[in-house]
Amino acid sequence: MLEADNLECVRGERRLFAGLGFRLAAGELLHLQGRNGAGKTSLLRMLLGLLPPEAGEIRWQGEAIRKLAEDYRADLCYLGHLNAIKEELTPLENLLAAARLADEDLPEDDALDALEQVGLAGREDLACKYLSQGQKRRVALARLVKERRPLWILDEPFVALDVAAVDWLAGLISGHLQRGGLAVMTTHQPVSIAAGAVRELRLG
Repeated sequence: MLEADNLECVRGERRLFAGLGFRLAAGELLHLQGRNGAGKTSLLRMLLGLLPPEAGEIRWQGEAIRKLAEDYRADLCYLGHLNAIKEELTPLENLLAAARLADEDLPEDDALDALEQVGLAGREDLACKYLSQGQKRRVALARLVKERRPLWILDEPFVALDVAAVDWLAGLISGHLQRGGLAVMTTHQPVSIAAGAVRELRLG
């Protein structure tokens, strides 16, 4: 259970939102909507524990995330709108390095399988600087294939993807919800999530 209670966000002299609250249970996805500058990224940063709210509290499984600290972060997976990959490394090297940084056990065979699922078979040993923007996005998304942490926070995950890749990622998110996972997502694209319950929150 992820809960936000009476959140307020102030950036500079501007109040982006106040009195914001929601409750997200297992198998549910929260789709954040709103124009640019409405506070979507700020809310994501709050949910990641990177930005303290001006007022209010965020709770994970009934406990304030500021108290849970690393125990909370160990339960979440964040995928930003930037790919966060090293251009000089190959897709395989990037995937294995990301797993090590997250203190996760990812066998090389599983990493290769993930890259095959995102359509990068045959390019796993090519430096990422030679890949297209869509292929680089797929390298970042490959992290989600074997991801089993319960809370996914996804910032514009469908950027630079073609129609087939959008459908594949929507299916991956649906599978996560079917397993009892939770997700918070921002996207400007109309995307159909077949499984789980999708709730919407519009800012601004």
